[in-house]
Amino acid sequence: MEEGTISGLPSELPPLPYSLHTRKKAIAIFWTIFVIDTLGQPVILYWTLWYCTDLSHNLGMLDDVGQLEPEVSAAVFSIVTACLGGVSVFEYFYRLYHLRRKSSRARPLNAKASWLDFFHINFTIVWLILAVELIVGTVPTEPYVRLVAMVLPTVMFYFGFVHLTLDVLRMMGYKAPFRISSTPKGSVMPTALYALIEDVVAVDGGGGQMYRYALRTRYLSSPYFRKMLFEMNCFWSGGSIIFAAVFTAIIFTVSEPVAFTLGWTLPFAWAGVWTLITIPWVQSDLRREKQAWAENRGQGGIRYVDDIAAPTARTRFASVQEALPNLLPWVREKQALPSAPFAEGAVGTGHKAESVPDSTPAVSEGNSPGPASTTLDAGDETTRHSKEIHDGAAPEPVSTSAVDEKN
Repeated sequence: MEEGTISGLPSELPPLPYSLHTRKKAIAIFWTIFVIDTLGQPVILYWTLWYCTDLSHNLGMLDDVGQLEPEVSAAVFSIVTACLGGVSVFEYFYRLYHLRRKSSRARPLNAKASWLDFFHINFTIVWLILAVELIVGTVPTEPYVRLVAMVLPTVMFYFGFVHLTLDVLRMMGYKAPFRISSTPKGSVMPTALYALIEDVVAVDGGGGQMYRYALRTRYLSSPYFRKMLFEMNCFWSGGSIIFAAVFTAIIFTVSEPVAFTLGWTLPFAWAGVWTLITIPWVQSDLRREKQAWAENRGQGGIRYVDDIAAPTARTRFASVQEALPNLLPWVREKQALPSAPFAEGAVGTGHKAESVPDSTPAVSEGNSPGPASTTLDAGDETTRHSKEIHDGAAPEPVSTSAVDEKN
């Protein structure tokens, strides 16, 4: 066995038997229909019916003297809301059928036939919230246009808070209070993005239980994979909450026609930008994960257990965090300044004494050793420092006085 390898671990990462490349056409068709249904249809119908017809805003058609004609039941928002979300409604019942049928191969692993996956539970709750929102917004004679424009920001708020809450509870050490897709009750709380990927690919993408099993094996085997999903979940859920708040402020500030248009378009623009950032980010992290696995570096913790404290190689996000200060000119200038003034001829020497940093850099999780203490010799202090790194403890920095005494 080669030095540094871990006994019992496969030489390659557990594979994920699913490829988006073979499904490009189906994905393109679905998202084209979804965007037309959720973005194009409400905006086009609103502007066309509101400004180019004699339909009332919500009750019926006006006659020549401005009175409502009771026999005409059509209205702008009656039509808009009736045509809204056709694809989502179809998707809801499509998922429900595949999860509840007797011979289902899409339901969560080891779950009862009556149990829905985590995404479908949230799908149901958010649809109930949107139904109330649309009813309250369209029932009055003069509809609340701004409230109807809040449909997509409401979805962003809901999933952002739910997913971020799940990961906060995970980091606090809480266990799953109920089955979360294939994660049993009482297990370590899964990162929310893992549950989302599992459910969407298994049911909507046709991956089935085979994909659920493969994803769970990969998730439990690779601490790097879990760390990547956690960071990506924070990126999406945190971003959705922040931008939903921004969109809400815009909707309740601008005029109603503009508010309606922006409420249905800005969330798609945000999702597009976030997707463009996510694709190269994930590709880079998957390459790093593969390299870390091959080198058996950062693949620690309890094997095949969702150990949130498991050490792992440095992720792409951690690398960007470390590099970001060097890209900011004011930070570079601050780092260039000496942390302690030079002392001429300190302790009888004819050269300037070494300066010791005021603080040590943060230890990245798992793969990076602790910051080295500043020493001027390779004696006992270096030996003690190496032992502390090996034991996983952060070494105590050597004080300036200690350095001077050695000199």
